[in-house]
Amino acid sequence: MNLEKKKILKDIIRDLHAGGDVGLLKKRFGELVRDVSGAEIGAMEQELISEGLPEEEVRKLCDVHVQVFEDSLAAAPAPLSVPGHPLHTLAEENRAMEKIAGRVQDILSRLRSGPASAAWPADRTQLISIAASLAEIEKHYLKKENQLFPRLEARGVSGPSKVMWAVHDDIRAHLKEFRRSVELGDPELAVRTGLWVLQEMKDMVTKEEKILFPMCLEMLDDADWVRVKKGEEEIGYAWIAPAPAWAPASSGAAAPETARTGEGPIPLDTGALTAGQLDLMLKRLPLDVSFVDENDTVIYYSGTAERIFPRTPGVIGRKVQNCHPPKSVDVVERILKAFRSGERDSAEFWIDSRGKFVHIRYFALRDGTGAYKGTLEVTQDATGIRRLQGERRLLDWENGESKID
Repeated sequence: MNLEKKKILKDIIRDLHAGGDVGLLKKRFGELVRDVSGAEIGAMEQELISEGLPEEEVRKLCDVHVQVFEDSLAAAPAPLSVPGHPLHTLAEENRAMEKIAGRVQDILSRLRSGPASAAWPADRTQLISIAASLAEIEKHYLKKENQLFPRLEARGVSGPSKVMWAVHDDIRAHLKEFRRSVELGDPELAVRTGLWVLQEMKDMVTKEEKILFPMCLEMLDDADWVRVKKGEEEIGYAWIAPAPAWAPASSGAAAPETARTGEGPIPLDTGALTAGQLDLMLKRLPLDVSFVDENDTVIYYSGTAERIFPRTPGVIGRKVQNCHPPKSVDVVERILKAFRSGERDSAEFWIDSRGKFVHIRYFALRDGTGAYKGTLEVTQDATGIRRLQGERRLLDWENGESKID
């Protein structure tokens, strides 16, 4: 992008955030700047955020950005990718989501067009089932948050990712409102909340395929895509079968694995373990463990068979602040600040999540001199523990303890 074109685009975005008329700005864009790519729009947003434009302001107006640049974005070709490539997989999930959203749209449009009393019971039954299916979008968004966004951050681009994550959270909340309205049996509320969240989901497809995906293709190399692909299966797929195998066109592009040095014992405070023994022990613990070093960088998580919250290799090396939704970052910062200053040594939360009672604890780690060396996160499904009563002093494998297969 030449400097003049870049300046015009930045001025348009600034004027938009200053409350400029969308119609006039759209006309000005059409007269002065043509053929702007989604990647260039994303890069402009990143520059403006770096220059001090609040991320929250960008989030509030990102739909208007798309509206101003819609003609240019509509003319842009869809990013090319082959089956099995992470972007191809995400695009296939979008196509599946659009089909499901179309079914919901048909029902809601019919309810909006006339009295719902006769048709509502049957429509409500359908909507309960389809709304549950729509919730699969969570896997799609998690792949972006845990796989794509870390790779962009490694390239110095974090603003657009944070903005998009905040919109994900809006969609998550509005999907819950829609499902609740259907469960409550309120057709008017179901129409209002349903049409709203469907539009948000469709707008997100445009932002992905016209802005995010081109930006990723432009900035990431084959080694990045191999890393993205590696974490894909850990999260799963929304509505589609597992993606076929994929390998980059260039040779030697595979992301390097961390070398495990030797199998000799590692001296510990009270004994010694090999790297293999330590790995087995951490993965077998009935809880999830993550470690953030003193520089706020995620350097480890335990690969337990059934994690409570998803983690993928994409989080390793990522700043912990970027691993949380934007609305939660201030809490993370408060905890780290209190740990680093020595004001606090632990913090704990407990939540109900998908039918589980989850206990989350954070512990400050300090060396022998008291210097802060990082934070340990321990997450445990305490549902069963919470139900325990009385005592059990005898071995009883028949009533709850696992047998060795």
